[in-house]
Amino acid sequence: MTTTGQPGSRAEVVLCALSEEPLSLDAAVGAVRHPDCGGIALFLGQVRQHDHGDQVTTLDYSAHPQAVAAMEEVCREVASRAEGEGLLRLAVAHRTGHLEVGDTAVVVAVAAPHRGAALSACRDLIDTLKKSVPIWKHQTFLDGHDEWVGLP
Repeated sequence: MTTTGQPGSRAEVVLCALSEEPLSLDAAVGAVRHPDCGGIALFLGQVRQHDHGDQVTTLDYSAHPQAVAAMEEVCREVASRAEGEGLLRLAVAHRTGHLEVGDTAVVVAVAAPHRGAALSACRDLIDTLKKSVPIWKHQTFLDGHDEWVGLP
């Protein structure tokens, strides 16, 4: 999937995926690599053992059937905001299903000609993804209470 920006610049959404299997950092980096890109920025979100001061014992992610399409739209939005930066390659993968503390829940990778553009677009991508894509986290705590995060 390719999105175009200003003349001479272009953005490519090279990976948008949901997986019940562990995510590959190498796959995300490999997807965004390009000889015109000198900077690759990464964000890895991992399951932490606490939230709101409570110890997390289990965590499960579920996603709407249109979540991948929503990811693609978010990538296009981020690419649009980064117009004029030259080639921009974007990748995002998110886990679903049961995860353990320490597991990688999300991988975001962005390549650009320069580090500043890559870092800025990477932050924009993860922040917009968390706000916009219908992926929900159900976590259970040591004291037995649970919560859903991300539900409308």
